[in-house]
Amino acid sequence: MAEHVDVVVVGTGFGGSVSAYRLAEAGKSVVVLERGRKYPPGSFARSPAEMRNNFWDPTRRQYGLFDVWSFRGFASVVSAGVGGGSLIYANVLKRKDENWFVHDEPLHGGGYETWPITRADLDPHYDAVERMLTPAPYPLDHPDFSDMPRTKAMREAATALGLEFERPPLAVRFAARPGGEPGTGLPIEEAGYGNLHGEQRRTCRLCGECNIGCNDGAKNSLDHTYLSAAQHYDADIRDMCEVRLIRPLSGGGYEVGYREHQPNGVTRARTISCDRLVLGAGTFGTLHLLLRNRPRLPRLSRALGTRFTGNGDLLTFLLKAKDRDGVRDLEANRGPVITSAIRVPDAVDGEGITGRGHYIQDAGYPSFVAWLVEAANAPSQLNRIFGFAAKRLLNAIDRSPSTSLSHDLSELLDDGVFTESSVPLLGMGRDIPDGVVRMREGWLDVDWTTETSEEYFSGVRATMRGVSEVLGGEYRDNPMWLTKRIITVHPLGGAPMGRHSGEGLCDPYGEVYGYPGLYVADGSAMPGPVGPNPSLTIAAWADRLCDRLLGGGESEYGSTVEPMDQHCSEGAVRVPEEPAGRGGPAGSAGLSFTEEMTGSFALGETEPRQGELVGRRDERGLSFRLTIAIEDLDRFLDDPSHLAKATGWLHCDDLGGRLAVPFGRFNLLVPGSATDTRHMYYRLHLDDLAGNPLTLTGHKDLHDDAGPDLWSDTTTLYVRMYSGHVYEDDEPGEPIGAGVLHIRKRDFLQQLTTIRATGPDPLGSVERFGRMFLGRLWEVYGPRGPEDEE
Repeated sequence: MAEHVDVVVVGTGFGGSVSAYRLAEAGKSVVVLERGRKYPPGSFARSPAEMRNNFWDPTRRQYGLFDVWSFRGFASVVSAGVGGGSLIYANVLKRKDENWFVHDEPLHGGGYETWPITRADLDPHYDAVERMLTPAPYPLDHPDFSDMPRTKAMREAATALGLEFERPPLAVRFAARPGGEPGTGLPIEEAGYGNLHGEQRRTCRLCGECNIGCNDGAKNSLDHTYLSAAQHYDADIRDMCEVRLIRPLSGGGYEVGYREHQPNGVTRARTISCDRLVLGAGTFGTLHLLLRNRPRLPRLSRALGTRFTGNGDLLTFLLKAKDRDGVRDLEANRGPVITSAIRVPDAVDGEGITGRGHYIQDAGYPSFVAWLVEAANAPSQLNRIFGFAAKRLLNAIDRSPSTSLSHDLSELLDDGVFTESSVPLLGMGRDIPDGVVRMREGWLDVDWTTETSEEYFSGVRATMRGVSEVLGGEYRDNPMWLTKRIITVHPLGGAPMGRHSGEGLCDPYGEVYGYPGLYVADGSAMPGPVGPNPSLTIAAWADRLCDRLLGGGESEYGSTVEPMDQHCSEGAVRVPEEPAGRGGPAGSAGLSFTEEMTGSFALGETEPRQGELVGRRDERGLSFRLTIAIEDLDRFLDDPSHLAKATGWLHCDDLGGRLAVPFGRFNLLVPGSATDTRHMYYRLHLDDLAGNPLTLTGHKDLHDDAGPDLWSDTTTLYVRMYSGHVYEDDEPGEPIGAGVLHIRKRDFLQQLTTIRATGPDPLGSVERFGRMFLGRLWEVYGPRGPEDEE
């Protein structure tokens, strides 16, 4: 591997492009790898032949713009090209609603949705992205743009329904420069960083072609903004480069293998290494990379592939709208695709509100789509064709001298009422993020359906039906809804952020748990639906990620993030503070012993006694062998928590056999709430054979009950297993298993032989430890006088 850079960015969507610009601007050497090609103004497909080849399938040497995925519960359309989804999105840049950053919100069927970041965390980054993309609402108040009937109709419907209406910010140039006088087809004044395409751009001509690529360059898409700025700061943007391999390097950093697609169909393998790797390949692209490379990344959290959502996307139709004068002209084939939005509040927004919130937006389309729709209006079209043919036949029979076909040809064409009075409606909002993404036979597979989100979709359809009724139109579901399938253009989740590795694949700054220097910067990191159009939130998230990546420091969520000018070793994950220092002060006394316990344990149980019963019945068990190390005995004896270090191994067949315990904490004889009670606590961090982090917690309860219970109390450990590395202040969530362990008598006798002391007076250290241990036991189990009984 001859080529090495500071950062490799995979993908040029909102996460990848923002990251490329921020890191290049900071002076880092950046290579951006994009699987698709560049699309300068005028290069987007328009003819049938061009459209036929405008799909992405490199196995068939197709390298077009649209990548269409089909899964059991939905279909999805994403893009391949320099600029990612911004090439085909509808330009809306809305901030996520403040109250919709939910925290531990229960979900149907179990689990919860939680956002470990807030609106306040993202607001400064929203500001930064808006300064770059300069969004502005559709200029309905300007005379040249005021003739937009569907925008006015949506406002009328929102008012009648008592709902919020707005013209959302659009990343579209309506004026030659931000804040200038709007006009159609004006030459656009470029920013100081220039434009990577080197082509003249022109302001919006209201052609409705936003979703198939803007040939005027009127969209402030990422190639015209962030990527042009990144190139200005010497980022190396390589198109037609499809990443396939990710491998962590033993000395830190990552190796990235990719295919370089040649115009003649030849593919060449390339490799590059980097100190930092940022994944911004879009939800499907990033998930495909992580799942495909999981054998090379064995410590990836079990959260990989979870919390997938379609952001509540739903497409329906408002047909044949009418007003008091007859047909209502909506003119959906004019203007940018989206010009308006109606907001329906969520139960989290305040008292008296029920249901999950959503947005309804109008959806324009290109003029040629109107021709296709009218031609597809089969009954009307057949009647006109038969009428035209009959007239021609009669003229031929009676040998009419009339040779004028003008009127007959005009009658052959439809009056256009169907398309002029109809408009698609787009819904999006807070569906249930319970999808699971896996690899199956080499293909990405998503298990998500509308079933658990049925209540949400019922609410969206009810709002759309209300809009249709207010505007005198007919409501129609998308034909796919007959099988409860949807089309989403906003796939999110699968590599969710979380407060710890049991909850998320990456921390709330995008760094992947267990893999320092590996970041997720796109929509796959969203832990649930954004609600409104997610592009701005993804971009702001990536901007925040870059602040952390460039600034370094300690993340309170589990990653040690070093500034980029420092070397990052592969092992620099969250390191809990050492419980008794690193070896103690020079010359201090230390002591250690080895403890072995075994018992019955069952996955799927949450209570230790029940886990013991089930484990005993099914012959399932768990055992461990731990070395308890007190590295500063004086500190240990003075500390009421009597904290020591625990390392060793744990064996459980259901978890894959013997697993190393590289870190653990042990508390000996901690005072309880009552004077005659003591407790021993265990907290062990380990990873299963697949690299998924786990935590075993356990406690021994010492209390003098009736009968001889000293032996059973000190040798019985009640344990629970949790996903993720759970720290002392963390909420552990639901256990994944539970059971009860015991010290056998022969193991206890063996344990006594393992006591080792260090320091200037080893025998004295053992004596001091023994006095403390036996003294605490005497306080619990020794005979009590009358004053102790009161």
